[in-house]
Amino acid sequence: MGPTALKHVPLWLVICGLGVTQIIGWGTTYYMLGALSGDIARATGWPEALIFGAFSASLLLSGLISRWTGRITDRFGGRRVMMTGSVFAAAGLAMMGGFPSTVTYAMGWLLLGVAMRFATYDAAFASLTQIAGSGARRAISYLTLFGGLASTVFWPVSHYLSLSVGWAETLLVYAALHLIVCLPIHWAVLGGALGDGPNEASTTVAPSLAPGPARRRAMILFATAVALNGLVFSAISAHVLPLFAGLGFPGDEAVLMAALIGPSQVASRLGEIMMGRRFTAIQLGLFAFGLLPAAIGIFALLGFSWSAAILFGILYGASNGLVTIAKGAVPLMLFGTKGYGEVLGVIATPNLILNAAAPLLFTLLLDVAPAQMALLAMGITALLSFMTMVLLARSHDRS
Repeated sequence: MGPTALKHVPLWLVICGLGVTQIIGWGTTYYMLGALSGDIARATGWPEALIFGAFSASLLLSGLISRWTGRITDRFGGRRVMMTGSVFAAAGLAMMGGFPSTVTYAMGWLLLGVAMRFATYDAAFASLTQIAGSGARRAISYLTLFGGLASTVFWPVSHYLSLSVGWAETLLVYAALHLIVCLPIHWAVLGGALGDGPNEASTTVAPSLAPGPARRRAMILFATAVALNGLVFSAISAHVLPLFAGLGFPGDEAVLMAALIGPSQVASRLGEIMMGRRFTAIQLGLFAFGLLPAAIGIFALLGFSWSAAILFGILYGASNGLVTIAKGAVPLMLFGTKGYGEVLGVIATPNLILNAAAPLLFTLLLDVAPAQMALLAMGITALLSFMTMVLLARSHDRS
């Protein structure tokens, strides 16, 4: 397939190809510690502060470079950026697994922080927008179906692979996946993800808001909603088992309720694909951000009972699934395709910085307050996120 033909890969094949790389990309970076942190600690004797602190540093770095990454995606195209991300991911994982020490572990996570910006959702959404234009919202929805499987696939794979060959060798296998699978796929399917402005397809998506004060206000409001929502998800996700234990649920029940999150996340995205055409991106955002405070509120109102915990897990997962789509669809509707990558980068910056701090902040909160009060504090934060989204919707209606 020559260079010209690569620009005409069918959209469904682009989505499927990116879907594979998103499963690998998320599963071998963001979700990797969920299965390997215990094995790393036992094998090395390193403190948890180092193991998770390096991960937090990678998220912080991701936030700091987010706008710049979006800008270069707009300029050079998603293909080059995502291919570079595959190389960074392979280098970071190879450094951690091939030369295990505290220094290389920390440096490897910093490389993965760059890789997560270059090769996961924001870069993939921008690439799809460069290729699909007016079809980007549907394409984004389909792509997130794949991404939602990352933890489901890689938590057990990481666990059993680490048992078989060790955590360091597992990371070397993951490094090879980025070079052997992700890098060629990004080269093969993203020939139409052009830089230096939108291509012919993407010019069909015009912004709802012209440059000016209304546009800046909308960007600030949406970035705030995303950041507060992300703080809650990051805090709860990092402590889901000890949080449920603090609420009085034994280990097996806590694992069962946590396991509901992934399937409900995927189910909500399937629902959006089937019924999403009936709703604008703003309406999708209102529903997605509103589900999270509703989940926590119902859990509390029903007395943190077992049945309420099941309902919480379902609604929590559904909210997370839809928010991911809204983070791509709302900016596309409000701000259009021109400079879309940079817009996503600007919106993601405060979210990623808070994500880096959230696990530590929630740990401190759990140290000084009962689990019920800590969860209610997260509920208030989620409600503020939803109210910010309401303000955005009302502002958009008036514009």
